[in-house]
Amino acid sequence: MNRIFSVLVLSYFSAQGQTITETFGSGASQFSINFVTIGNPGNAADETGFGSVAYTYNLGKYEISRDLINKANEAGGLGITLADLTNLGGNGGSRPATGISWYEAAKFVNYLNTSQNKQVAYKFDGNGNFDLWGAGQYSGSNQFRHKDAYYFLPNVDEWYKGAYFDPNKAGGAGYWDHPTGSDSEPNPVSGGTTAGTAVHLQPIEAGPADITNAGGLSPYGTMAQGGNVWEWNESAFDLINDTTMEIREKRGSDWDFYGLDTGAFIRGQGPPTNEDVWNGFRVASVPEPSSLSLLLAGGAALAAAWRRRKVD
Repeated sequence: MNRIFSVLVLSYFSAQGQTITETFGSGASQFSINFVTIGNPGNAADETGFGSVAYTYNLGKYEISRDLINKANEAGGLGITLADLTNLGGNGGSRPATGISWYEAAKFVNYLNTSQNKQVAYKFDGNGNFDLWGAGQYSGSNQFRHKDAYYFLPNVDEWYKGAYFDPNKAGGAGYWDHPTGSDSEPNPVSGGTTAGTAVHLQPIEAGPADITNAGGLSPYGTMAQGGNVWEWNESAFDLINDTTMEIREKRGSDWDFYGLDTGAFIRGQGPPTNEDVWNGFRVASVPEPSSLSLLLAGGAALAAAWRRRKVD
């Protein structure tokens, strides 16, 4: 009995980075997004002040691709434009969606919600202009995100934790300097999935790598949170989220930047209208009460049964 319980506990900790696939749209416009579970709620921030998240959530394993944007445009009439990568490695569907403004990323996320009859995350008026949520519609001080949204852009702490936090770090849970589970700069590559690598220090004309071939994984199992393309965070650069046009945060660096720029202490920024060819994003979501919660419930029940048996 003791051995069975140990195996169950091990399975629970392995499930902290489990991959979940969610599907959107239908027919020719159907597409899927892979998420990893970011557990270990209530972790402390690091010395930068970032990374503390009080809840479990899901974070996109990969950056959003051009193909996903095209299919969402077809299904939802979103009108999101993409950068032309003809001279930057080509416009293949598996390349990351770049040339994306923060507002466009927010509209894509809203489509994910409405396609599943869920509450939109971000408020746009009848003319398509971004607006703030009113009292009772948002949590805490974050007027950008609706409190009942299921899919959303990761805020700076959600993004940061997925990139740099390691619940299994030797000596106790903690943070690494780079999103490859290391304090050393990642080895530069043009593509691949080798541990400790990231797509950086590449010629600008090479362009970014395909989203599933963009370097080694973070401790939680996300790819390309360092290198490939800069990723919009939900958060304003001043971290207050109370003005529609204020500067937004970007993280992670891109394919032609130095490895230093993948570091936890680097903060990028830009106006939410900016559509630079280096701008991309990934999405996050609330976790379903699925296999992880069932596993926890089963583990608790088994632990209780084992304790009773020991007492009896």
